[in-house]
Amino acid sequence: MGTLQIAIPKWNITEFSGYEPITTFWQDFSIADKFGNRAIEDTYNRAKFEWKDNYKYWTELCLVLNHKIWQWHERDNQKATLYDRLWREADEMTAEWSEEQQEYYFEVTD
Repeated sequence: MGTLQIAIPKWNITEFSGYEPITTFWQDFSIADKFGNRAIEDTYNRAKFEWKDNYKYWTELCLVLNHKIWQWHERDNQKATLYDRLWREADEMTAEWSEEQQEYYFEVTD
């Protein structure tokens, strides 16, 4: 039986914006991409369950979801649409944050 190899695309967020990732969300979703939309949704639901109260992790999750929309928008419309729906839900949850937390979110995602 062969081994499963998954090439994880480089996330150039640090070069692009100076932001240093603090989670493995990019890798987690890149792995889920290989297993399809149900795996992507499962990865999102697990992150939501575990990290929805950590505003810095949640901010990075929103950033990853947004970048995943752009990664897939010309190659796989179904994946891009799924990532867009998840990003909208995740972004909407930030509306209830404190002013300080929202300031962090907008600073990182702007």
